Amino acid sequence: MALIIVGILLLGYLLIATESVTNVNKAAVAIFVCTVGWVLYISYGTDFVMSQHASEYAVFLHGAPATSIAAKEFIAQHVFLIYVGKACEIVLFLLATRTIVDILDRNECFDFITQLLATRSSSRMLWLLGLVTLLVSANLDNLVTTVMMLVVMRKLVHNRRQRMVFGSAIVIAANCGGAMTVIGSPTGLMLWSAGLVSASHFFLTLVVPCLLAWAIPTWWIGRSLPEHVESEMMTLSYRGDDSRLAVWQRMLMLCWGLGGLWFIPTFHNITKLSPFLGALCVLSVLWVVNEIFNRKFAETGGMSERRVPTVFQDGSHQLVLFVLGMMMAWGVVKETGALDTLWDFVRQQGITDPMLAVSAGAVSAVLDNFATAGSFIMIHPTAGQNDSYWSMIAFMSAVGGNILSVGSISGWALMGTEKMRVGWYFSQVGWKAMVGMLAGFAVLWLTTI
Repeated sequence: MALIIVGILLLGYLLIATESVTNVNKAAVAIFVCTVGWVLYISYGTDFVMSQHASEYAVFLHGAPATSIAAKEFIAQHVFLIYVGKACEIVLFLLATRTIVDILDRNECFDFITQLLATRSSSRMLWLLGLVTLLVSANLDNLVTTVMMLVVMRKLVHNRRQRMVFGSAIVIAANCGGAMTVIGSPTGLMLWSAGLVSASHFFLTLVVPCLLAWAIPTWWIGRSLPEHVESEMMTLSYRGDDSRLAVWQRMLMLCWGLGGLWFIPTFHNITKLSPFLGALCVLSVLWVVNEIFNRKFAETGGMSERRVPTVFQDGSHQLVLFVLGMMMAWGVVKETGALDTLWDFVRQQGITDPMLAVSAGAVSAVLDNFATAGSFIMIHPTAGQNDSYWSMIAFMSAVGGNILSVGSISGWALMGTEKMRVGWYFSQVGWKAMVGMLAGFAVLWLTTI
């Protein structure tokens, strides 16, 4: 049964990697693998419990007879819920940050970014787009940042081919920026929540490699652009007594929303509470401010649209469901003992941590970078806090997703927005991103040996 569960996970990986061919949503695949895996696991619960949790099970029974019903109750209460809690920590954090962005966007707080990027110099726009995306992605998850910046870019650039180039630069910056901090991507958040890395050490270790992985391909991409870009000059209109907020109100909300996220690591260090609670704190204050600033529209139809973020109205939260499904699927595979067997095999073959990291970079080019990172994180049972293995896997899986557009959820967002083909992306951008990845990994390896 353990082999069957592992086989289902591998089949799920195959479907995720070939989503562009099968058109089967990766979130649906992750949820399917998760649910089927746990159902099969609990169906053979007694065997798994006796092999993995014999002493805890004996305490749970407290002298009562060992039955299949008792084994299922033990799994439901003492095994399954542990993985639910770990997954929900990540999911709630992502939900909070996505809602923060939605509130800011609905109040047009990102108009400042649009005005900043309004230029006809292709080189200046490329670097500004990348730099802003890099900084924002360090605070928010990759998908939210990518979608937000693609919307901003589409308002300015009308030529489709130029949009594809600028959009590719946005994807690279989003993935590199997200890899720099523990709150910038689900991978970093998973490592941080599990106590495997500290926020400051993680950032200081990865900041230089990530900047190299971003700057090298961005510079290379810029050489292929014309001197001028076909852009629309945007001006920041005055927001007075009309249906929009004043400039100072939108600036205040923007500073609180993005600045508050930077405080979350400090909140965690002080309180030792889960990071998602800090994100919910930032969200709650921003939501209250949103209600106060928009109270003058209470009698109009537009107020209801402002008050309730669309993230709560939209029934399809693909990223959230994908992360939830993958983390629960890894949990059931771990509980079968298969990961311990795999780790013993890896060590017997003399495979080192840097070799595993390079493998993660190659795999993430075709498989989603979060799925790749989580898989390589789960198989290593011995690395301690702030071990170089964690930073290498986080870096290589994130920037490896830049090689092909199917390697990250940010790349998928670009493909859906601009109807871009995988072959075009690799020939124009992907191989340049690979050079940046190797340069960044060389620096990371030299600084951690």
